[in-house]
Amino acid sequence: MITVGIVGFGLSGRYLQAPFFLKNPNFKLKTIVTRHQNPTAIYPSVSKAESLDELISDAEIDLISLCSPNETHFDYAQKCLLAGKHILVEKPFTSTTEEAKILFDLGRKVGKHIFIFQNRRFDSDFLTVKKVIESGILGELWQFEAHFNRYKPILNPKKWKELPNPANGILYDLGSHILDQTLVLFGDPLSIAGDRAVSGEVFTQREGSDIDDAFEVRLNYGRLKVLLKSSLLVRADTPRYVIHGTLGSFIKYGIDVQEDHLKLQNMMPTDYGFGIEPIDNQGHIHINQNGITIKGRVETELGNWMPIFQNICETINGTAQPFITENQILAQMRILEKVKKG
Repeated sequence: MITVGIVGFGLSGRYLQAPFFLKNPNFKLKTIVTRHQNPTAIYPSVSKAESLDELISDAEIDLISLCSPNETHFDYAQKCLLAGKHILVEKPFTSTTEEAKILFDLGRKVGKHIFIFQNRRFDSDFLTVKKVIESGILGELWQFEAHFNRYKPILNPKKWKELPNPANGILYDLGSHILDQTLVLFGDPLSIAGDRAVSGEVFTQREGSDIDDAFEVRLNYGRLKVLLKSSLLVRADTPRYVIHGTLGSFIKYGIDVQEDHLKLQNMMPTDYGFGIEPIDNQGHIHINQNGITIKGRVETELGNWMPIFQNICETINGTAQPFITENQILAQMRILEKVKKG
């Protein structure tokens, strides 16, 4: 049994992680650090702590999950590792590549594992995209687009994500998700085409905003060109993925429903129907097979983030390696930094 403490009780700690720790029998979620809320009222078996130091001093805690503001990740992670705790860090892992390298080196030195919460690897839409691509049904790919748009025109100055702190802004917030997915599918473009493999811009579109709230990232994989886009000023539904190959195309609307199920419907990961996408959001495929044109829909894979937590358990117990690798995270950080700097 791995005993867990969570730092932060916002979206990630309360909805995206706590339910999975509670429903996986390999974990005991003991304590959540939060100043303004009472996690026990929602999760009766969980106690409340007032500070990270209180959590670190608990000898029973094996794993600490950092769901704290982005700019705290580096310092908090160091403190946890030096205290002999494994860590799970919400994305973005750190503000810079150099900080990430320091933490990975420290983890090796103290013999503790570092996990990064890239949960969108197990979204229903991405799993479907991955399955379509790996099937080869589209032929050789020449264009891949991923969009992660939201509509949040009104600034909320009380939220830490709106502050111009390190690693804040939509590039590090949402870009880290679709960039991670791209690295899973196609690898590190910098290792293929060098510096010319990455270009892009960040924008500030909302009046009064102090952070980037839109971006375009372009990755060059030779024949395959990748475009990653996001904005906080897109109200209409747009495709989530657009993929073109020599034999056909695949277009997917809609986004994985796990977050909504957890946050809006108070579902748990083991509940019937959890992670099942509405049939209307199935992806559209248009291909040519042996001279026959085929148009239709592709059934969406089931989304479930539980494999991340199971992998954490198995890695700590010595029977697996982390899904999210050090090389993938370092590649992600290098690309984010390059685009941010222009």
